[in-house]
Amino acid sequence: MKSSIFIIIAALAVSSCAVQKKQTEAPVSTTKPIENNAEFFSSIAKKSSFDAVKINSRIDAKTGSFIPTLDAVIYIENGQKIWMNLTAVILQAARGVATPQGIKAYNRLDKTYIDSDFSYLNKLLNVNFIDYNAMQNLLTGKTFLPVSDDKFRLTTNASGFNLVSKEAQKITENGKTVSYNIALDYDKDLNLNHVLLTNPQNNDQLDITYSNREILNNESFPKNVKIIIKANKTTEILIENTKFDFSRMETAYAVPANYTKTEIK
Repeated sequence: MKSSIFIIIAALAVSSCAVQKKQTEAPVSTTKPIENNAEFFSSIAKKSSFDAVKINSRIDAKTGSFIPTLDAVIYIENGQKIWMNLTAVILQAARGVATPQGIKAYNRLDKTYIDSDFSYLNKLLNVNFIDYNAMQNLLTGKTFLPVSDDKFRLTTNASGFNLVSKEAQKITENGKTVSYNIALDYDKDLNLNHVLLTNPQNNDQLDITYSNREILNNESFPKNVKIIIKANKTTEILIENTKFDFSRMETAYAVPANYTKTEIK
């Protein structure tokens, strides 16, 4: 299956859409570290309270090869399931579902499918820590990385708050350990605006920007998200979330006959 399609599924369309201006550097702190760090870390760790949300999106991806603009329906049942359907023009292009057990998806354009744990998504995003909860938080604009007061330096600035790892953070999953320098920016309402992860060994980066937030059902959702994956090549995923609906829906998923499984390498 063409990896470009599943980068979009994984990153969901992971998330977002044309941000007008990319923030290339974390804002410089203009004040001393805030005093009540415990309240900050407790607030950003709060779990989503919605039961289910359906998000209509438009996705553009830049991978070095042509991918048409895609219309997407992303449906999330909190803590249980992320279902996605992608359409190119008027043709269904791909469908996928993620649960705490792993990821399944098929691509109608080349009649292939995947059935994997989250190692597939981690490979696409060039990281090693994504599981179901991290994926849901990433898509909905919440903190998706492990952060703590003893390992991060918290400061305030004109825009809100800046959180930077004191040293490279080692994250071990499935026997694999990777170090990341991590910087996160939050607005004054403690909404996540920007995440930058850098691997100090090779300077690979995962750069995510959330913008144009809207308060719905007493929770903040980003209408625009920009994901940039920098490794041997640069992949850019832009998603515009155009509509939110909090009613439940049916989420059919079945791989059509005669599709070929793509093995994870």
